[in-house]
Amino acid sequence: MKLKLGIPKGSLQEATARMFKKAGFNISISSRSYFPAIDDPEIAVFLLRAQEMARYVADGALDCGITGEDWTMESGRDVVKVCKLIYGKQGLRPVRWVLAVPDGSKIRRLQDLKGKRIATELVNATRAYFKKKKIDVDIEFSWGATEAKVAVGLVDAIVELTETGSSLRANNLRIVEEICKSTTVIVANKESWDNAWKRQKIESIALLLKGAIAAEEKVGLKMNVEDGNLKKVISVLPAMKKPTVSRLSQKGWCAIETIVDEKVVRNIIPRLKQQGAQGIIEYPLNKVIQ
Repeated sequence: MKLKLGIPKGSLQEATARMFKKAGFNISISSRSYFPAIDDPEIAVFLLRAQEMARYVADGALDCGITGEDWTMESGRDVVKVCKLIYGKQGLRPVRWVLAVPDGSKIRRLQDLKGKRIATELVNATRAYFKKKKIDVDIEFSWGATEAKVAVGLVDAIVELTETGSSLRANNLRIVEEICKSTTVIVANKESWDNAWKRQKIESIALLLKGAIAAEEKVGLKMNVEDGNLKKVISVLPAMKKPTVSRLSQKGWCAIETIVDEKVVRNIIPRLKQQGAQGIIEYPLNKVIQ
């Protein structure tokens, strides 16, 4: 038996491959193939656009796949959302779908769009949003170059994907409203999820991926400390729980090991040194399993 796994082609492709490598799976993606190789004989990998993933998972062509919450919502298909995968460095940052208009537009609020034309890739979700707001608008599917369409007056507004809004500002567009937020998720076929072997395999992959993601923002620290300085050094350390303290063979000395956020290490290490820590070692982590 094999688990049929879909990974997203396009903007999430490279980040997903890196994430799997940290989790312990080596995926080899050829530019000429839609069937990547993986060093796990129990998994068959397929490369698909994130926009299509939920449909093929729901239909049973795939057992599970990685896509965005936005495209799962857009598809309207019934799938099992296994877990979220959120991490900045891997390119799996949460994103926003926003309504934007040209800087000079008279449109300032949603109500101003009544009877107007909006272009977007996220048609179904946008339509549902305006229906909930009870605002009658004309929504059309955009095959691309969406920002250009509103800039030249082909449409009155767009609903576009953004992380920081910098691309919209560069195109002289102004955000009026946030339509929805989206994160990367693992989704599973309902029948596959009910299969004990497949469910265990999916859950194991999810566990390792989440552990790999969690580890990317953390590092391990080791150091040696004299007994007299132990309390002072520990007071400096932010730890996931409590640092591990063990005795050294040299009398009056101990070793401390802990895990901390990478972003605070540059501030902590000088303070540790000042409080008497010696032989300080910082090392990267592959996985942190909570």
